[in-house]
Amino acid sequence: MNLQESLKEHQAIRLGLSAKTWQEAVKLAAQPLIDNGAVSISYYEAIMASTEKHGPYYILMPGVAMPHAAAGQGVFRDAFSLITLKQPVLFSDGKEVSILITLAATTATSHTKDAIPQLVALLELDNVVERLLACQTPADVLAMVEESQTSLY
Repeated sequence: MNLQESLKEHQAIRLGLSAKTWQEAVKLAAQPLIDNGAVSISYYEAIMASTEKHGPYYILMPGVAMPHAAAGQGVFRDAFSLITLKQPVLFSDGKEVSILITLAATTATSHTKDAIPQLVALLELDNVVERLLACQTPADVLAMVEESQTSLY
């Protein structure tokens, strides 16, 4: 599972979207993966059910969430999507999020071994939230991902 290749292959970067609620934001974040057949609508439903039960455990840092559900639930192939919002949405724990990176993994191993280190590398970039929110095109986002991947090797 390669973050950069997945975002490119699935055309799964959407920038400057609008959502009124966290539920709407999560739907927007999952939609590229539903549209390209990486996941079914049941994956989005699993994310929602898990969030209702456990809270927004996937908020990684101020402004950034990684909505996901258990590996394999409605997932046909490993994939990522990334969206930015014009205005942040408020989650039930009072935290605001304006960047959502959805992770869909077919197995728990691909989730923890492959996906998480790549996301951590991206999120460790200086001023990552501001920089991602300033991206105007998918190519801008992919350039940031490329920059972050050099730290993995």
